[in-house]
Amino acid sequence: MPERHTRVLVVGGSLVGLSASALLAHHGVPHLLVESHAGTAIHPRAASFHQRTMEIFRSLGLQEEIEEAAAREFAQGGAIVAVESLAGRELQYFFRSYNEGVEGLSPTSRLFITQVGLEPILRRRAQELGAEHRFATELVSFELHEDHVRSVIRPRDGGSADVVTSDHLVAADGAHSAVRQRLGVPMTGRGSFADCITIYFRADVTPLLRGRNLSVVYVNHPRLLGFFRFSFSGDAGFLAVFATFDAAGTRNPDVAEDASTERCAELVRTALGDEDLPVEVESVQPWTASAATAETFQQGRVLLAGDAAHVMPPTGGFGGNTGVADAHNLAWKLALATRGVARPALLKTYDAERRPIGALTVEQAYTRYALRVDPSLPRTGLMPPLDEPSIELGSIYRSGAVVADAADDRQLDDPRARTWTVGARVPHLLLTGGGREVSTLDTVGTRFALLTFGRHELWSRAAAEVRETLRVPIAVRDIANSSAPDGASATGSGAGGAPAAALVRPDGVLAWTAGAADDEAARQLRRVMSSVLAAEPVRVDT
Repeated sequence: MPERHTRVLVVGGSLVGLSASALLAHHGVPHLLVESHAGTAIHPRAASFHQRTMEIFRSLGLQEEIEEAAAREFAQGGAIVAVESLAGRELQYFFRSYNEGVEGLSPTSRLFITQVGLEPILRRRAQELGAEHRFATELVSFELHEDHVRSVIRPRDGGSADVVTSDHLVAADGAHSAVRQRLGVPMTGRGSFADCITIYFRADVTPLLRGRNLSVVYVNHPRLLGFFRFSFSGDAGFLAVFATFDAAGTRNPDVAEDASTERCAELVRTALGDEDLPVEVESVQPWTASAATAETFQQGRVLLAGDAAHVMPPTGGFGGNTGVADAHNLAWKLALATRGVARPALLKTYDAERRPIGALTVEQAYTRYALRVDPSLPRTGLMPPLDEPSIELGSIYRSGAVVADAADDRQLDDPRARTWTVGARVPHLLLTGGGREVSTLDTVGTRFALLTFGRHELWSRAAAEVRETLRVPIAVRDIANSSAPDGASATGSGAGGAPAAALVRPDGVLAWTAGAADDEAARQLRRVMSSVLAAEPVRVDT
């Protein structure tokens, strides 16, 4: 069989795999992506994207294009509501507007776009940046070796197989990940609790909407539990059905048992609240509602991402967003590790950082499922619902890739406080320059950044020394005159105000903060960078 080598083999070409590919290409990492399907998504899954995900897409230069594509699919900024039926009683509003309460926390907004609309954008951007993709190609087998992964891939049309050796393999091959199963990595959590279906249909729902801009509609009807999303034009949509009930109120969790066209049309009409409305069922997709996390996200040179690493119900819209965050955390680490700039231990911080956050997010999705969708599920050990902006923007990492206070064991930060918490995302502040406003989040890209509050020359000399000795460029930006979008001073936010300087990783996460701006603090920068690249603890004064 023909044999070739690449730095990274990405298995899976859906949302997370394509995000990983675009980010790897953004960092200049040669790689090959293989996907068993012939093209990108044909069903409109994973439609809600949070601000952190949009910040990641912004770093790829895609924010405007994605926002324009989203506006063609959905009326943005809609409500998330629970109803008895679309035509019937409104039970509870979870959001009156999808972006309420998060304005100003990010240079981006939450939005709705389907994978049908998003994946081609990610695919084009990855290929523009030099990524190689092979769709209609399956992973036949792989062997994990100490210094490489040997994989066999083959076109699905029956063509000849190829051998690909790679430094690393990223498994983004979904909830039923063949890679994870072959590795024998178990999933732990609440397991599966409903066999569901998603019904894609056409019907004129405009009169039933009554002028309401509804982004997500949870249906809590005596005969079914599920949720709607509707097209921009109001003449199509999908209904995800989690459970049905008979006339006596007996719950049937296996909805897929009867997914005939007639039965599905009946379910849509029931959820709409109009038994006479003409409904055309276009397709039906069965799926399983689960909540579980892989026991490890890394085994040797194989790394799990997205649904291969964690599965969760759709309540809260966390699934796809969590997977994109996996890819974002991993891409810069693979870039430095495969170039030999960082030690292999840096890649081990992927599991240390992403798995605890993944497990927390899985539980939060399950909590929302139990509270919003199916009150019949057991509440034993149910994690209380946490603040959405903190889940979406406030993840705190603890690993050798950050130099943090060991006594701070929090997993989430409140992004509204704009604190400078090491291990968390850098707070969004507005910077002026070049005639336009940019965010502190725009200062990294593919490099580390050192954000300073004065003493620019001191910190610039320190960064130049790091670049010379460690081969790691650091962009230095003085932000003493920055401000929060609400006009608050950047130095007035957070416990004790802003630091003298803050080292920001390429993924926008604070790796270290300096408590003083003096020669000793500047010398510490080199020790900190060495620590981060080696993923080893270092003692520094903060």
